[in-house]
Amino acid sequence: MEKTTTKSQFQMTKTQPQGDARTELINMMNDALALEHAARIQYLAHAQVISGLAAEPVIDRIKEIAGDEEEHAEKFREMIGTYLGGVPTMCIAETQCPGTIDEILKVNLDIERTSVEFYATILEKIHDLKPQLKYEYYQLEHQMRHIVIDEEEHIAELSLLLG
Repeated sequence: MEKTTTKSQFQMTKTQPQGDARTELINMMNDALALEHAARIQYLAHAQVISGLAAEPVIDRIKEIAGDEEEHAEKFREMIGTYLGGVPTMCIAETQCPGTIDEILKVNLDIERTSVEFYATILEKIHDLKPQLKYEYYQLEHQMRHIVIDEEEHIAELSLLLG
């Protein structure tokens, strides 16, 4: 059973637990993967519409963050497919197209903060499932922790760009 929840100006599909905690974790990671797909597209599109005297460093940083989001997507695909035996989604969460540099930075900052909160719940779920993830736990925990750390870095960098 699926329901769509709007969260911080973009949509995520949350799948109800189906009695299997591993399936629930796969579903959560697929929701995160859809967010990462959207984030990369959004950052690259935003980099093309930014203009003005202060645009160049913002464009460079946004393109770099887009590359980070692609790496996160690859990590989610690997965790879902290789370690959990699931099927990685090809869905894309909703994107935003604000107009000014400040609006672009604020929208992306909000999405990064929401992502950190959501990814922290995935990390908690991994910790809760440690006994069931006998040979996957450390890899999943390590990859997820690094994704959260990267997203926190994006928050710091976008905050600095906003001033």
